[in-house]
Amino acid sequence: MNQRNTSSGISHAAHDPSESLRAGKLGVTEIVFFVVAAAAPLVGMTGALPPSIALGSGAAAPGAYLVVGLTLLLFSVGYAAMSHQVTNAGAFFAYIGRGLGSNFGVGSALVSILAYLTIQLSIYGFLGGLIAGQVGILPWWGWTTVAWVLVTLLSLCQVDVGAKILGLLMLLELLSLLVTSVAILSNGGPEGLQFAASFSPAAIFAGGLTGSAGIALAFAFASFIGFEATAIYGEESKNPKKTVPLATYLSVCVITLLFALTSFSVVTGLGASKVVEKTLELTTVDKVPLTEPAAVLFHLAKQYVGAWMATAMSILVMSSLFAGLLAFQNSASRYFFALSRGGELPHALSKVNRFGAPGHAALLTSVIAGLVILVFAMAGLDPVLNMFFWFSGVAVVAILLIEILVCFAVVAFFHRHPGEEGVFTAKVAPMLAVTGLVLGQYLLMSRFGLLSGAVAEGVDPTTTQWGLSGLGWSLVLLPFLVFMLGFLYSSLVHKPNRELVDDEMVYE
Repeated sequence: MNQRNTSSGISHAAHDPSESLRAGKLGVTEIVFFVVAAAAPLVGMTGALPPSIALGSGAAAPGAYLVVGLTLLLFSVGYAAMSHQVTNAGAFFAYIGRGLGSNFGVGSALVSILAYLTIQLSIYGFLGGLIAGQVGILPWWGWTTVAWVLVTLLSLCQVDVGAKILGLLMLLELLSLLVTSVAILSNGGPEGLQFAASFSPAAIFAGGLTGSAGIALAFAFASFIGFEATAIYGEESKNPKKTVPLATYLSVCVITLLFALTSFSVVTGLGASKVVEKTLELTTVDKVPLTEPAAVLFHLAKQYVGAWMATAMSILVMSSLFAGLLAFQNSASRYFFALSRGGELPHALSKVNRFGAPGHAALLTSVIAGLVILVFAMAGLDPVLNMFFWFSGVAVVAILLIEILVCFAVVAFFHRHPGEEGVFTAKVAPMLAVTGLVLGQYLLMSRFGLLSGAVAEGVDPTTTQWGLSGLGWSLVLLPFLVFMLGFLYSSLVHKPNRELVDDEMVYE
């Protein structure tokens, strides 16, 4: 790879209008809608929080969300700084390519696509299974197909149409969590507000990283997937140099505070000293604990607000899942679009439709998802135990791998192109973030059996690290294999990538 300097500034590479996303459609608020919708806070609080409490650090689960949020805030410092230099629909792909080279960029792009496709597929499975269980009428794959059609149609429209729908769904979702949290905290619960039990370092890390604290942090890292999508919408934003950094910081802060506040209200509502016991009691069905994790939040909503709130939440969980589907559909399709525009995929995928959306890329995303759904349906696999847990586990490992590479890319980029960014932005914050993210990756991988259910026969994932089945090892290593294949493909082909070429750097 040869580099030649042709100017002192960085500018976004010019593109054919037919290969350019519709600019000026999204402001900070709309981008935050997409990102928070992808994080699906209501789903996280009903699905991930109860096992984090029962199997992890108990009353200190809120502190685990805060620790992870602060780690990702450090990551956002360098990530936001890169958005001033690069505006691209394949954000991770472009950032890593500019910092570490085009081979790393292409490898990371394939991993990003894997992450967004697998998290979307996991949500398809969860949504289909949930509606089939609550409503009936159609089998899970029937409801999933209905959602698949709606998501496909919306992804072909102007991006702000999806943002408006996500905005409405997200506001209702956030309102339900905030109203319930305020009601519980203002009441004080059976033991009052026990801040030390939830947020003191001694409580957060009790049990050690190989024990209960590690489990809580693993679930917390898994809950934050999607926040990094802010830069994906840079080309479609009104002022990417200002909009993307602000949206990134705002998204991380909103998600972190919401998770910490809601989880603390759950601990308060159940009582800090009895939170594990009560969580296991509420979620047990047919003597199997944690079978119905959503029962915890629904129980508290009914107790402290009213039965109507519990009913509303049960409906909003479904709308939250749908919002996440649309958000990840947009993310995956824009990566296909960026790779095609850069010459790595067929040229047709780089075309936008009359609404300014990456139409062909969106259709490809839907086709892949549809085929996987068909395979799972024909094989008779469970939409939740198999489709949701398997794919969500792969997605979080993939995203953390890319985030780690982004941190190294930030340091490398600003070392070669020093500008107004200070030492903290260009070096200290990214390397501190790497420390936390590498730890998070280890926790996710060592507890992958607990997250995915793919454990070897006779292994108890709540007490044993690793212990994966053959399927488990295949799933947890898949992101690394995909990265290596992308890296090797880019290395062997040796063709310049338009998305990784600008006035400052030319790859030959």
